[in-house]
Amino acid sequence: MLNIVKASVVTIVVVISTLTLIVLLQKHSTKDVSEDIISLENMHIAPLEISKQPVPNFSNYADITDKKRAFFAYLQPEIHRQNEIVLKEREMVFALQETFLQQQVFNKHQQETFNMLVKKYKFTGDKPLSVEQMLETLIRRVDIIPEALVLVQAANESGWGASRFAQKGYNFFGLWCFKKGCGFVPKQRDGDAVHEVAKFRDLSHAVMTYIRNLNRHYAYKDLRVIRQNLRQEDKPITARALAEGLSSYSERGQEYIDELLSMLRVNKKHMDTTI
Repeated sequence: MLNIVKASVVTIVVVISTLTLIVLLQKHSTKDVSEDIISLENMHIAPLEISKQPVPNFSNYADITDKKRAFFAYLQPEIHRQNEIVLKEREMVFALQETFLQQQVFNKHQQETFNMLVKKYKFTGDKPLSVEQMLETLIRRVDIIPEALVLVQAANESGWGASRFAQKGYNFFGLWCFKKGCGFVPKQRDGDAVHEVAKFRDLSHAVMTYIRNLNRHYAYKDLRVIRQNLRQEDKPITARALAEGLSSYSERGQEYIDELLSMLRVNKKHMDTTI
């Protein structure tokens, strides 16, 4: 009888120890995954050497097809890289949201990552937002811009890379800045205007700024709503769909959108991506 009791006690101890070990391993595994995702270092993707080199002179191409393909081939690797960074940031946002819902607080490491994302995607407004509201807003803002849309906007805004803003300042997107000396003074600027056409240090800086601008500026809220609806309906995020949200990018409004859609159709065969 005594031996049976001892055996039962040993069995119980073994079971309890095993369960405890499983729980600890699960907690450790969860913590590791969370720490791996929520990391400032995790968004880093090695820079591309081509993005630091001078902009090619696309006017040297005599054949228009060769010119278009060279233009797209030059821009596309950096566009892809920037979207990859955005997807890493998006993964972090979801991890932060899950962590906050479980704990209602961030540790120091997580708070640093959250603060960086809030700063990059710029929150403005009259009413302060709660952490939950900021995370929901980040989910709408931190997302990709289709490569084909970036390519045709770059072609449209820079005259297929021939503009002096593109050639001398990597500005393929007609982006403005508002500090004296931040860029190029437009030749046809109104007398009371203070804006300049932004000058960037390299292609990476230019593409990042363009994508960030679409993802956070109030003027492109329609684009972000279209994209969010596509996500919720589990549909692909396409250049044609998001182009409809760019009426504020140009004073021409719908005419500008129609021009982009036409460029997407005409140049599809020259792009190594879907539209």
